[in-house]
This record gives sequence, structure tokens and C-alpha cells, in this order.
Amino acid sequence: MKPERVEFRGAENNTLIADLYGAGNQPVVMLHGGGQTRHSWDAASRRIAGLGHPVYALDQRGHGESDWVDSGNYGFFDFAKDLAAVTGEIRSRHGAKPVVVGASLGGFAGMLAEGRENVGGLAALVLVDITPRIDMGGVSKILGFMGERVEDGFANVEEAAEAIARYLPNRARPKDLSGLSKNLRLHDDGRLRWHWDPAFLNSRQHQDPELAASVQEEVLAAVSNLTLPVLLIRGQNSELVSMEHVREFRERVPQARFTDIRDAGHMVAGDRNDVFAAAVETFLLDLKAAAAIA
Repeated sequence: MKPERVEFRGAENNTLIADLYGAGNQPVVMLHGGGQTRHSWDAASRRIAGLGHPVYALDQRGHGESDWVDSGNYGFFDFAKDLAAVTGEIRSRHGAKPVVVGASLGGFAGMLAEGRENVGGLAALVLVDITPRIDMGGVSKILGFMGERVEDGFANVEEAAEAIARYLPNRARPKDLSGLSKNLRLHDDGRLRWHWDPAFLNSRQHQDPELAASVQEEVLAAVSNLTLPVLLIRGQNSELVSMEHVREFRERVPQARFTDIRDAGHMVAGDRNDVFAAAVETFLLDLKAAAAIA
């Protein structure tokens, strides 16, 4: 299934690029995590489109082929405002509220878009290994990996694959590196660098622990406004989301379903894409069945 390339406008009139898979009445938006691109969802997008959904895999601001913003606004609320703009346009196109599947950064955008920026704008929300409160030690590890080669880059794709293998030693290294190459950008000096704006790492919420804690409290307040169906998927070996975080979230969002995936860390879809996709499929099929009864 070859996707169609689609352009949207974000909150700062920034161009956002998406791949559209499939067709149907109930749109689904796939939002990647920080430092990733829309291509992290290629397999899952095709599978979900096969259920009869138009699936939009979106490059968030500063990532992939979407615009780097001159303002340097890469806070969670900025991503949420972009998402509110995009989902509003998608709703106009299809005549239906979209379901958002958000991993990590994408999940923060989803929680804030629905819980604060545009309450009632989504049909349902799937959060992939993210809750309002997260372990900052795990965040530091992720940001450390992202920043390690941000200036030097890599001589080739194989070198980038080696860096990932050191960071994720428990994940089997893929034999085909074509997917990884989509996450790299060739620069004028002949070096490959990750396909995201380095200014993303300079966001104050990444640099200031007090601000990060304050933002988490704001996200926690926002999820109290969630009345839509929610599915929380956690990697059982998550570096960011503990079971205490899960319990706190479910107290605020009692209607939320919860799935804990074995042998998966924070990168749930990459670690166990088959189990992840099956959980999302079941959730979407249940939504469809509930709508039919109503």
C-alpha cells in the first residue's frame, strides 16, 4: 500500500507533512515520539488502514520533512496546538472526529490537545508508553542518546545502526537498514544526522527540572478533562512509565483501558510491533462496534 503525501498547516503556519494510508469514515492520526519520524509507523499504519481507516502518519514540527520552526517553540503545548489544527482539518475532510495514537511526545500532544487546546475534538486516544508524570531519569537517558551525535553525525547508515544497537542492546539489529535511513538527513559536509531540528533539545522543558515538573502537573490537570475512550499501552520494561504512574493516570481517567506489553521498553512499537498493533486493532474494532450499537 503506497501512501499519499499530505500537507497540513500547524499553529505557526508551519508546514506539517503526513503520509495517508487507506480510506474510510473514521480517521486515525499516528504521532511519533521525540527524535522519530512518521516512518516509525509504516507497518502499523498499513495494518490499521487494512481495517478500513484513513490513517495519517504525521511528522511533527521539527521532525522528518515537517518545518523546523524559527521560533524554537518545541514545548509540549506547541506540539498540542499543531495537533489541534491538524485534527480540525481532518475532521472537516472526513466528517468525523479522528482517533489519535501518540507515542511519548505524540502522547503528550494528544493529551494536551484533547484535554486543553480543543476539548472534545477527538473520538478516542491511544497513549503509547506515556502518562502525564514520567521518570526523569529515563528522559535524561533518551535525551543523552539524542544529543550524543547531534553535531558530529555519522559517516554512513551502518554507523548510526551501531549507535542504536549500543543504546538498545536487547533489540535485534535489523538486517535491512532502509527504514533507518529514513530517519537520517544528508548534510552538505557528507555526514548523516538525525532527521530532526537540534533546537528541539534546547527546549526549556528539557533543560529546567522545575519547569519539567510544572509541565507534568499541567498535563495531569488536562487529562482530568478526558471523557473520550482511552487506551494506555505500556512497555513492561519502560524506562519512563512506572506502574505507579499508570495507577495515577487511571485514577484521573477511570474509563481508560490498560495493556502492559511484555518484552517491550519505551519503544513499544519497535520492540513488539505485532502485539502493539493487535492491541490498537482490538481497541478500534470495539469503538466501531460501540458506535454501531449506539
